[in-house]
Amino acid sequence: MSATKERLEQLIARSTDIVVATDRRGTVVSYNDGASKILGYKSEEVLGHFVGQLYPDLDEAKRVMTAMRSPAYGGAGICETFRTTFLAKSGERIPVAISGTLLYDGAGQEDGTIGFAKDLREILKKDQLATCGEVAIGLSHEIRNPLAVILNQAELLERDIEQLAGESDCSVETERLDAIRREVARIAEAVERLGQIAAGDRYETIEYVGPTRMVDLGGGRARRHVPDPRLEGVRVLVVDDDGGLRQTLAEILEAEGCRVETAADGALALAEIEKGGIDVVLTDVVMPNMDGYELFTTVRKRWPHLPILMMTAFHYDKDHIIKRSRLEGLEGVIFKKPVDSERLCAALVEATGAKRKG
Repeated sequence: MSATKERLEQLIARSTDIVVATDRRGTVVSYNDGASKILGYKSEEVLGHFVGQLYPDLDEAKRVMTAMRSPAYGGAGICETFRTTFLAKSGERIPVAISGTLLYDGAGQEDGTIGFAKDLREILKKDQLATCGEVAIGLSHEIRNPLAVILNQAELLERDIEQLAGESDCSVETERLDAIRREVARIAEAVERLGQIAAGDRYETIEYVGPTRMVDLGGGRARRHVPDPRLEGVRVLVVDDDGGLRQTLAEILEAEGCRVETAADGALALAEIEKGGIDVVLTDVVMPNMDGYELFTTVRKRWPHLPILMMTAFHYDKDHIIKRSRLEGLEGVIFKKPVDSERLCAALVEATGAKRKG
């Protein structure tokens, strides 16, 4: 028994966590190496002194003792992972979680306490980073949709200028629009990098998309846009919960000669498809009520020959919607917002080519 007790005392002494024991008066009678390393006090600076010196103030020390006597934190005489703060010798406030118990003598009277405290600084830092990552991913998504609207409006404005100018020189106006596109591209690059950092520089989406093309803002632009005659009369269903993006995509596709219907989510999209006549579906990935994956699987089951193109503002496919869609047989193009209109039109031609040839 004595060997076991001696071994236990050695383990406590060498623990990397803070271990402090007091007598019934609150005087420190045991102070391990972990406590010395974390708090900065040497044993001789703490042993024989009131335990209150390890807390920011006396009220906090009393709060811990009250918790230890309360049944609310694991039972009377026990506290489990109770959050408090220790004050290091340097003056730093160290967040800890204490698990402790009251000690009793042979007569059943309180004889002291022993507590094991876990330094929470690294854990809290990781939690904060995880939260920041979630915020960054959400922010990336929210920024991409307005960027897409800006680019789409710039494209529509350029077409209006070309039509109004006729044979007149509109190079100055076009250069200004190109400057807008360049600045939007810079913002998009920053947002892209933000998404990469938030996801820990992991590229899961690229790993499992396979042959699917991820289209970015790159590529040249023609000064005079000529609609592709192969899109004339093609009925496109645009599905996105962002109203501004739906509208501008619809206007761009209508300028190409397409006939466009819109829906704010997958459920409303199915209702439009039910009416008949849709040639191709262009859908967002993340939507309320019914997301892109659910829409894709439903359409594939009920209308197996209806092509679907997906687009997303997320760099990181956190819900694995793209992955699941690929596993279910999704082919073609997955666009990252903002979507380049020329590449979108080329994808629509490709997706509907077999039908139009027939």
